[in-house]
Amino acid sequence: MEIILFGAPGVGKGTQAKILAEKKKLFHISTGDILREAIKNNTELGQTAKSIVEKGELVPDNIMGGIVKEVLRSDRCKNGFILDGFPRTVAQAVILDTVFAELNIENVKLLIVGAEDSILIDRISGRKLCKSCGFILSKGALLIDNKCPSCSAVDSFIKRKDDDEEVIKRRLKIYHETTKPVLDYYNGKLTEIVVDGTQEIEKVTADILAKL
Repeated sequence: MEIILFGAPGVGKGTQAKILAEKKKLFHISTGDILREAIKNNTELGQTAKSIVEKGELVPDNIMGGIVKEVLRSDRCKNGFILDGFPRTVAQAVILDTVFAELNIENVKLLIVGAEDSILIDRISGRKLCKSCGFILSKGALLIDNKCPSCSAVDSFIKRKDDDEEVIKRRLKIYHETTKPVLDYYNGKLTEIVVDGTQEIEKVTADILAKL
């Protein structure tokens, strides 16, 4: 099973990717993780990416596409994969098409975890982060004695600047501007699966598995 995953910031696509990867024995390809891995392992593409990152520049699409290709042809993806974070643009989608063709990867599914912006803004702006362990407390979640459910630290929750309402709105605006053309590009090319990401985590997972 081969899946490209899409979802707006805060919709929970990372959580679903991990659950799905475990249940279906698929490799979760997080582009941030594989980029850091390539740099750490000092691969040829990793060396090139490292020199670019150290200059504070974005890694070019062709380099990122090459790193994705290396992972896709590795044994880790022999049972399938969930590609998370690539492609983000039509140019990247074109590169990925070439990679799929070269590796004879067919029948890729496009999984979209959707939600209304207003719900995501309310969800993200209302959550807090434990400064001790990084645990994220959802809006409306109850605390016992102001203790973190993960590490038991007391009065440790803070609101991140990234979770400010105006910041979230900007992130969503960028997401829609860059993602819609990609989804339009794939329209009619790939099997599209859409699920409602505003439901409880277990219900979202159940819907994904049923539609797959």
